[in-house]
Amino acid sequence: MGLLRPDEGVIRVFGYDPARKREKIVNLIGYLPQREAISLDLPLTVRQVLSIPFKAKGIKIKEERLIKALSKVGLQNKLDSSFSELSGGQQQRVLLARALIREPKLLLLDEPFNGVDVPSQEKIVDLLNELIKRGTTVIVVVHNINLILHHITKVMLLNRRIIAFGEPNDVFTEENIVKVYGSSIPLVICEEGYAHPLYSDHHG
Repeated sequence: MGLLRPDEGVIRVFGYDPARKREKIVNLIGYLPQREAISLDLPLTVRQVLSIPFKAKGIKIKEERLIKALSKVGLQNKLDSSFSELSGGQQQRVLLARALIREPKLLLLDEPFNGVDVPSQEKIVDLLNELIKRGTTVIVVVHNINLILHHITKVMLLNRRIIAFGEPNDVFTEENIVKVYGSSIPLVICEEGYAHPLYSDHHG
Protein backbone atom coordinates (compact mmCIF):
# COMPACT_ATOMS: atom_id res chain seq x y z
CA MET A 1 0.00 0.00 0.00
CA GLY A 2 3.02 2.26 0.21
CA LEU A 3 2.54 3.00 3.92
CA LEU A 4 5.94 1.54 4.81
CA ARG A 5 9.18 1.20 2.89
CA PRO A 6 11.26 -1.98 3.09
CA ASP A 7 14.71 -1.72 4.66
CA GLU A 8 16.00 -4.01 1.95
CA GLY A 9 14.82 -5.12 -1.46
CA VAL A 10 12.12 -3.72 -3.70
CA ILE A 11 8.33 -4.03 -3.67
CA ARG A 12 6.31 -3.79 -6.86
CA VAL A 13 2.52 -3.73 -7.08
CA PHE A 14 1.22 -4.01 -10.64
CA GLY A 15 4.68 -2.94 -11.73
CA TYR A 16 4.81 0.20 -9.56
CA ASP A 17 6.73 1.08 -6.42
CA PRO A 18 3.78 1.75 -4.07
CA ALA A 19 5.77 4.14 -1.87
CA ARG A 20 6.58 6.38 -4.84
CA LYS A 21 3.59 5.84 -7.14
CA ARG A 22 0.63 5.53 -4.79
CA GLU A 23 -1.58 7.43 -7.21
CA LYS A 24 -1.00 4.65 -9.75
CA ILE A 25 -2.18 1.84 -7.49
CA VAL A 26 -4.67 3.46 -5.10
CA ASN A 27 -7.62 2.64 -7.35
CA LEU A 28 -6.43 -0.93 -7.81
CA ILE A 29 -6.27 -1.85 -4.12
CA GLY A 30 -9.04 -2.37 -1.56
CA TYR A 31 -8.03 -2.37 2.10
CA LEU A 32 -9.74 -3.48 5.30
CA PRO A 33 -7.71 -2.48 8.38
CA GLN A 34 -7.63 -4.55 11.54
CA ARG A 35 -9.25 -1.72 13.49
CA GLU A 36 -11.22 1.20 12.11
CA ALA A 37 -11.33 4.43 14.12
CA ILE A 38 -15.07 5.02 13.82
CA SER A 39 -16.66 6.33 17.02
CA LEU A 40 -19.90 4.51 17.66
CA ASP A 41 -21.06 7.61 19.57
CA LEU A 42 -21.35 9.49 16.29
CA PRO A 43 -24.73 9.24 14.53
CA LEU A 44 -23.27 7.97 11.28
CA THR A 45 -25.30 6.08 8.72
CA VAL A 46 -23.89 3.22 6.68
CA ARG A 47 -24.00 5.56 3.67
CA GLN A 48 -21.72 8.02 5.46
CA VAL A 49 -19.30 5.32 6.62
CA LEU A 50 -18.98 4.18 3.02
CA SER A 51 -18.70 7.66 1.51
CA ILE A 52 -16.69 9.84 3.92
CA PRO A 53 -13.21 8.49 3.09
CA PHE A 54 -13.83 9.18 -0.59
CA LYS A 55 -15.34 12.63 0.01
CA ALA A 56 -12.25 13.56 2.02
CA LYS A 57 -10.24 12.95 -1.16
CA GLY A 58 -12.70 14.83 -3.35
CA ILE A 59 -14.09 11.65 -4.89
CA LYS A 60 -17.84 11.33 -5.37
CA ILE A 61 -19.22 7.81 -5.34
CA LYS A 62 -22.61 7.20 -6.94
CA GLU A 63 -25.31 5.61 -4.81
CA GLU A 64 -25.59 2.69 -7.21
CA ARG A 65 -22.00 1.74 -6.45
CA LEU A 66 -22.64 1.91 -2.71
CA ILE A 67 -25.65 -0.38 -3.04
CA LYS A 68 -23.72 -2.75 -5.31
CA ALA A 69 -20.91 -3.01 -2.77
CA LEU A 70 -23.37 -3.61 0.08
CA SER A 71 -25.16 -6.27 -1.95
CA LYS A 72 -21.91 -8.21 -2.15
CA VAL A 73 -21.90 -8.52 1.64
CA GLY A 74 -25.66 -9.10 1.92
CA LEU A 75 -26.48 -5.70 3.41
CA GLN A 76 -28.02 -3.84 0.47
CA ASN A 77 -31.02 -2.81 2.61
CA LYS A 78 -28.84 -1.13 5.26
CA LEU A 79 -27.65 1.94 3.33
CA ASP A 80 -29.43 4.44 5.56
CA SER A 81 -29.27 2.41 8.76
CA SER A 82 -27.35 3.65 11.79
CA PHE A 83 -23.86 2.14 11.70
CA SER A 84 -23.64 1.97 15.50
CA GLU A 85 -26.84 -0.08 15.71
CA LEU A 86 -25.52 -2.84 13.47
CA SER A 87 -24.03 -5.98 14.98
CA GLY A 88 -20.25 -6.29 15.09
CA GLY A 89 -20.38 -8.73 12.19
CA GLN A 90 -22.55 -6.40 10.12
CA GLN A 91 -20.23 -3.47 10.84
CA GLN A 92 -17.26 -5.49 9.61
CA ARG A 93 -19.16 -6.43 6.46
CA VAL A 94 -19.93 -2.74 5.83
CA LEU A 95 -16.22 -1.94 6.09
CA LEU A 96 -15.47 -4.80 3.71
CA ALA A 97 -18.07 -3.38 1.30
CA ARG A 98 -16.24 -0.05 1.47
CA ALA A 99 -13.04 -1.79 0.40
CA LEU A 100 -14.92 -3.23 -2.59
CA ILE A 101 -16.58 -0.05 -3.85
CA ARG A 102 -14.05 0.53 -6.62
CA GLU A 103 -13.83 -3.17 -7.51
CA PRO A 104 -10.11 -3.55 -6.73
CA LYS A 105 -7.81 -6.01 -8.42
CA LEU A 106 -6.02 -6.59 -5.12
CA LEU A 107 -7.86 -6.89 -1.80
CA LEU A 108 -5.86 -6.62 1.45
CA LEU A 109 -7.59 -7.73 4.65
CA ASP A 110 -6.04 -7.40 8.11
CA GLU A 111 -7.70 -9.79 10.61
CA PRO A 112 -11.13 -9.53 8.92
CA PHE A 113 -12.73 -12.07 11.29
CA ASN A 114 -11.90 -10.36 14.60
CA GLY A 115 -15.05 -9.84 16.64
CA VAL A 116 -17.21 -11.27 13.85
CA ASP A 117 -19.98 -13.79 14.54
CA VAL A 118 -20.01 -17.16 12.78
CA PRO A 119 -22.73 -16.29 10.20
CA SER A 120 -20.81 -13.17 9.15
CA GLN A 121 -17.55 -15.13 9.03
CA GLU A 122 -19.16 -17.57 6.63
CA LYS A 123 -20.57 -14.76 4.46
CA ILE A 124 -17.15 -13.13 4.26
CA VAL A 125 -15.46 -16.41 3.29
CA ASP A 126 -18.10 -17.06 0.61
CA LEU A 127 -17.60 -13.54 -0.76
CA LEU A 128 -13.82 -13.91 -0.86
CA ASN A 129 -14.19 -17.17 -2.78
CA GLU A 130 -16.47 -15.45 -5.29
CA LEU A 131 -14.03 -12.55 -5.72
CA ILE A 132 -11.15 -14.95 -6.31
CA LYS A 133 -13.16 -16.80 -8.96
CA ARG A 134 -13.66 -13.45 -10.73
CA GLY A 135 -9.94 -12.76 -10.78
CA THR A 136 -9.37 -10.64 -7.66
CA THR A 137 -6.18 -11.36 -5.74
CA VAL A 138 -6.94 -11.57 -2.01
CA ILE A 139 -4.28 -11.36 0.70
CA VAL A 140 -5.51 -11.99 4.24
CA VAL A 141 -3.56 -11.53 7.48
CA VAL A 142 -4.82 -13.87 10.20
CA HIS A 143 -3.50 -15.52 13.35
CA ASN A 144 -6.00 -18.38 13.17
CA ILE A 145 -5.82 -19.87 9.70
CA ASN A 146 -8.37 -22.64 10.21
CA LEU A 147 -11.40 -20.65 9.08
CA ILE A 148 -10.00 -20.15 5.58
CA LEU A 149 -7.57 -23.04 5.31
CA HIS A 150 -9.71 -24.96 2.81
CA HIS A 151 -10.00 -21.94 0.53
CA ILE A 152 -6.44 -20.69 0.11
CA THR A 153 -3.72 -21.55 -2.37
CA LYS A 154 -0.64 -20.15 -0.61
CA VAL A 155 0.41 -19.51 3.00
CA MET A 156 3.22 -17.35 4.34
CA LEU A 157 4.24 -17.94 7.95
CA LEU A 158 5.73 -14.83 9.52
CA ASN A 159 7.48 -14.16 12.82
CA ARG A 160 9.63 -11.07 12.33
CA ARG A 161 10.82 -12.82 9.16
CA ILE A 162 9.45 -15.24 6.59
CA ILE A 163 9.50 -18.73 8.09
CA ALA A 164 7.90 -20.55 5.16
CA PHE A 165 5.88 -19.89 2.03
CA GLY A 166 4.01 -22.31 -0.20
CA GLU A 167 1.01 -24.60 -0.32
CA PRO A 168 -0.68 -25.06 3.09
CA ASN A 169 0.31 -28.69 3.69
CA ASP A 170 3.91 -27.93 2.75
CA VAL A 171 4.02 -24.95 5.12
CA PHE A 172 2.25 -26.40 8.16
CA THR A 173 4.92 -28.79 9.38
CA GLU A 174 6.09 -29.51 12.92
CA GLU A 175 9.41 -27.80 12.20
CA ASN A 176 7.83 -24.60 10.86
CA ILE A 177 5.26 -24.44 13.67
CA VAL A 178 8.03 -24.55 16.28
CA LYS A 179 9.89 -21.76 14.47
CA VAL A 180 6.79 -19.56 14.47
CA TYR A 181 5.39 -20.17 17.95
CA GLY A 182 8.45 -21.34 19.84
CA SER A 183 6.75 -24.57 20.85
CA SER A 184 5.05 -27.59 19.35
CA ILE A 185 1.37 -27.27 18.39
CA PRO A 186 -0.79 -30.25 17.42
CA LEU A 187 -1.52 -30.67 13.72
CA VAL A 188 -4.70 -32.52 12.78
CA ILE A 189 -5.37 -33.79 9.27
CA CYS A 190 -9.04 -33.34 8.38
CA GLU A 191 -11.08 -35.57 6.07
CA GLU A 192 -10.23 -33.32 3.12
CA GLY A 193 -6.51 -33.81 3.77
CA TYR A 194 -5.64 -30.37 5.18
CA ALA A 195 -3.24 -29.98 8.11
CA HIS A 196 -4.99 -27.86 10.76
CA PRO A 197 -2.83 -26.31 13.53
CA LEU A 198 -4.76 -26.51 16.81
CA TYR A 199 -3.55 -23.45 18.67
CA SER A 200 -5.33 -22.03 21.70
CA ASP A 201 -7.43 -18.85 21.72
CA HIS A 202 -4.57 -16.52 22.60
CA HIS A 203 -3.15 -17.16 19.14
CA GLY A 204 -6.46 -16.44 17.44
